[in-house]
Amino acid sequence: MTADASDAVEIRNALLRLRRATGLPVAFGGLLEAGQRMRISELDGTATHALRSLVVTSGTGLGGKTVALARPCVVTDYSASRQISHEYDAAVAVEGLRSVLAVPVVVRHRVRGVLYGALRTARPLGGRMLDAAVEAARDVERSLAVRDEARALAAGAGAGAGWEQVREAHAALRALAPRIADPGLRAEMLAACALLAAESGGSEPSPRVRLAPREVDVLACVAAGATNAVAAERLGVTPETVKGYLRSAMRKLRAGTRGEAVVAARRAGWLP
Repeated sequence: MTADASDAVEIRNALLRLRRATGLPVAFGGLLEAGQRMRISELDGTATHALRSLVVTSGTGLGGKTVALARPCVVTDYSASRQISHEYDAAVAVEGLRSVLAVPVVVRHRVRGVLYGALRTARPLGGRMLDAAVEAARDVERSLAVRDEARALAAGAGAGAGWEQVREAHAALRALAPRIADPGLRAEMLAACALLAAESGGSEPSPRVRLAPREVDVLACVAAGATNAVAAERLGVTPETVKGYLRSAMRKLRAGTRGEAVVAARRAGWLP
C-alpha cells in the first residue's frame, strides 16, 4: 500500500503519545518508501531540522536495523555503539542525541514505518519506556490496517467489482462503531467508513446535506439491502426508530423512496 498524508498523521499522533507515555524529550519517525527505505518525516521535541527528510536504508543505523529485523532496537550511546552501523552519526550528533530506541510499525508481517524515542544523555532506556513505545506503534498498526482494508475495498469497487462487499463492510462498520467504548478506536472506525465513502464515491460529503450519524447508519444498512427490522437489529434500536431516522434522512435528501434516498446519499458523498 502507498502511504499518504493521513498515514503520516498517524505517525505524528503516535509520536505525541510516545513522548507522553515515556517522558522522553525527543521523538521522530516516518514511513517506508519504495526499496525498503524509510524517510524520517515527523519530528517532535527536536531542537534542529537535522533529522528531517533523512532517508534510512534497511540494515543501516538503528532505524535500518529495526526495519531489517522487524523488532525494537535500543542503543545507550548512539555514536559509540558497536551494535549498529554509523552512516547517520552526523545528523544524530547535530541534534545531540545519545540514548535512542527504535520500534517498527508492522502491518501484515511487513514493516511500514519506524518510531524513535531519544534522550540527550547516555543512560539506559528501561523496559517501561520500550513497552510504551511498542504500544504507540501498535496503535499506528491498527489504524493503518483499517485504512488499508478500506482502500482495498474502494479500489475493488472503483475497478467495477466488489461494490456489494464495500457496501456491506461500510454498513457493518457503521453498525459496530457505536458499540466501541474506546473513543479513539471508535473515531478510527468511523474514519475508515468515511474513507470508504470518499474513495469509492470520489467526493467528500456535501456540506449542503447534513445527515446525523444515525441517519447515515440507517442508510448504510438500507444500501446493503437490509429491511427496517434487520437494520434495527444491527443497530440495536427498534424498527420504529429506524423508520424515524429514514424519514428524516429522506426529507433532508429530498427523496421520495428508500432507493432514491440511497442514491442521493451516494451522490452527496455519504455512502459508498
